[in-house]
Amino acid sequence: QLQLVESGGGLVQPGGSLRLSCAASASGFRLDYYAIGWFRQAPGKEREGVSCISSSGGSTRYADSVKGRFTISRDNAKNTVYLQMNSLRPEDTAVYYCAAGPSCLRNNYNYWGQGTQVTVSS
Repeated sequence: QLQLVESGGGLVQPGGSLRLSCAASASGFRLDYYAIGWFRQAPGKEREGVSCISSSGGSTRYADSVKGRFTISRDNAKNTVYLQMNSLRPEDTAVYYCAAGPSCLRNNYNYWGQGTQVTVSS
C-alpha cells in the first residue's frame, strides 16, 4: 500500500519561508500516478485544502488564503511533491498533510501522510 511521508516543517517567524516535501515512503510506489494535494489543520479549525497538483504537474490549484504566497510543484523523477511557502503568517500555523488521489477535481484522496507541524510565531 502506498505510504506518504511529509517533511520540512518547523518553527519560522512571520514573513519567513519553508519548503515542505511529500514522498512515497516505500520503494516501488510511484507518485506520478496520482494527483497530490496539500491540506492543513490548525488548532480548533476544520481541515482545509491548501493546494493540489495534477499527476503530470500540468495543473495546479490553490486556496484563496495562500494564493500568491505558496507554490506547489513536483519532480516525478525524484518521486517528490513540494510546497514552497513564502511570506508566512501566524494563521498558517497548522499540521500540514499531503494526500494522493486520482484527480484534483474530485474529493477522493486515498492515501495520506502523518503530517508535519508548521508553526509561524515571533
